[in-house]
Amino acid sequence: MTTHLLAPISWERMIRSVEKVRERLHRATAALETAGIPYAVAGGNAVAAWVSRVDEAAVRTTRDVDILLRRTDLDSARTALSEAGFIYRRVSGLGMPGSLDIFLDGENASARDAIHIIPANEKLRVDYALPTPDVTAAEHDGPFKVISLEGLVCMKLTSFRDKDRTHLRDMIEIGLIDSGWLERIPEVVRPRLAELLNTPEG
Repeated sequence: MTTHLLAPISWERMIRSVEKVRERLHRATAALETAGIPYAVAGGNAVAAWVSRVDEAAVRTTRDVDILLRRTDLDSARTALSEAGFIYRRVSGLGMPGSLDIFLDGENASARDAIHIIPANEKLRVDYALPTPDVTAAEHDGPFKVISLEGLVCMKLTSFRDKDRTHLRDMIEIGLIDSGWLERIPEVVRPRLAELLNTPEG
């Protein structure tokens, strides 16, 4: 039995939780754009951006705001994001190996209310098959730069956690990814995509 006190079910609270993520994403990317710092939105928001181009009904909400950034640009990003109200921290855990650079959304914010920085051109774990893409692997035909579909697919196949497999299956279901992708991605991650293509229901 839970010991937490439950607030009443509220449409307003549900909508606000989604809006807070959207506002955080737009404020952070606007700060980076203004400062001329190369970046790309990654993670669940990148998946949502790509999925929405095919089927809005298939979009999943996410609390994470993951931004791909070159490590050499971190100091400049700290300045730009601090001016936008974010507070820099270096933390461990949060579902990622090792330490992670994050920007809290205000003094009293938790790590859930943060921008998570994903270093570009690096292996996030020594046992990962592929490094993250560079920020140049991005598209910018909307309000912010988003990682290319190929870069996103390779990142998801490399980490291959439960939520990564779910995101990949979502993209398979709406036709963003199909068997033709087996020739487009590095050979080392092809078996993982083949597994998902062969088990679309999990």
